[in-house]
Amino acid sequence: MRLNAVRTKETIMPHSQSRFAALLLPAALLIGGAAPARPTPDASPFLGTWELDLSRMPDSYGPPPKRVTFTFRDVGAGQWRTEIDITAPDDSVRHSAVQYRRDGRMVPGEGDTGEADSAAFLSPAPNVLVMGLAKNRTLGAVRTYVISADGREMTESAANVDETGAPFVRSFHFRRIR
Repeated sequence: MRLNAVRTKETIMPHSQSRFAALLLPAALLIGGAAPARPTPDASPFLGTWELDLSRMPDSYGPPPKRVTFTFRDVGAGQWRTEIDITAPDDSVRHSAVQYRRDGRMVPGEGDTGEADSAAFLSPAPNVLVMGLAKNRTLGAVRTYVISADGREMTESAANVDETGAPFVRSFHFRRIR
């Protein structure tokens, strides 16, 4: 890529057009309000912070938490770090984190280990992330995350079994906040 050009999704934009676009962006934000920040075109669409849309919780979930956020960060050397904060109705917070490569190999979790103490991640497509959760080396759940085409929504499909051993899958919807 030339230094005096800006890469867009489909084409290379000449330098003069990129200056014009740079002037329009702040004006558009002032007129239309600030949109959530999106990663640069070369960055993964997962990177950033996501908040659970509580208005779209599955009926089968039970009492919802007060707030849930996921933050995905690229920490270099091919590794990501994901931090999850779950705020209960009483304002207590469960914090967990995991640092990993998206290669399908197990890594230990940090913080709250009530649900899982280790995880493995794989990214079969740029907008898809699959996570396997385990507790005491026993599979606990499989989660698939998919980023929408516009990069503003992340859908989590969580597969597990209930107390009778019957499998189920529930979907949760997150919106990008950073």
